[in-house]
Amino acid sequence: MDDSILSQITSGTTATSEGQVVDIRQLCVQFGKQVVLKDISIRIPKGQTVAIIGESGCGKTMLLKSIAGLLAPTSGRIVFDGVDIHSLNDMDMTRLRKRFGFVFQNAALFDSMTIHQNVGFPLRQHGVPQGKQAQTMILDRLAEVGLPSNVLPKKPSQLSGGMRKRVGLARALILEPDLLLYDEPTTGLDPIMSDVINELMMRTRKRYPVTSIVVTHDMHSARKVADRIIMLYPYSRLKPGEKQILFDGTSDQLDQCPDRRVQQFVHGEAGERLMEMLSSRNNSGDLDTINLHDPIARNRKQER
Repeated sequence: MDDSILSQITSGTTATSEGQVVDIRQLCVQFGKQVVLKDISIRIPKGQTVAIIGESGCGKTMLLKSIAGLLAPTSGRIVFDGVDIHSLNDMDMTRLRKRFGFVFQNAALFDSMTIHQNVGFPLRQHGVPQGKQAQTMILDRLAEVGLPSNVLPKKPSQLSGGMRKRVGLARALILEPDLLLYDEPTTGLDPIMSDVINELMMRTRKRYPVTSIVVTHDMHSARKVADRIIMLYPYSRLKPGEKQILFDGTSDQLDQCPDRRVQQFVHGEAGERLMEMLSSRNNSGDLDTINLHDPIARNRKQER
């Protein structure tokens, strides 16, 4: 690999000509005949926090995994700081991931490891010498997410769900990444702890010059932490010629979006989606969740 590109992978000192950190170009992800993402193009400037919203099955997590290099796209490109990440070999991709932080939906901590070992795992993976410096880094990251040092010898099972989420964030921050990827960071938490995670995400953005992509169903979280909100729609339910990105703008602009599908999602209204479920002869699973006291639903159930 060219030395200038290698330097860019490891140091992040060279920005693209347009100052973009993430540049997604005509991304497509398909499994057999099932299209998950189609012609997705998104540019995310350095330092911006973007929330990706949309109902289940619209491809949010697949998009996040593609950006992290965990899933190879069927076609299209993902350029991070001027480097096409899916053109890299395994060694160079490992180097590049040193600049990524990933906060998994359920924290994804290693059950057999202590909190100390979990938070310090990226240090060992990337060859950072273990010692006083590494210990200081671990303690600093835990302090940043509001956890005391006495959690270090504990196992994940000994912590609450909110504490595990914070440990996951501390691990993602340990190498001070340029890009933070969050997959449903507030899922499974009570409203207060969800807002604690939101506040920590906002403080992280202020403390570090980090670009963040947040996949979430939580509209309160999306509105609070994001500079920009993008809504995806399931490709299988689009009309011919429709784009999968239904909305791309600020929180204030979201409220003014005329697309009924956007407003129904934002306000949590079943509306036309319920009617789609009732009228579909091929979607048997969703009918099981519908109130069978409804005569229309009862008739549809009997037809099965």
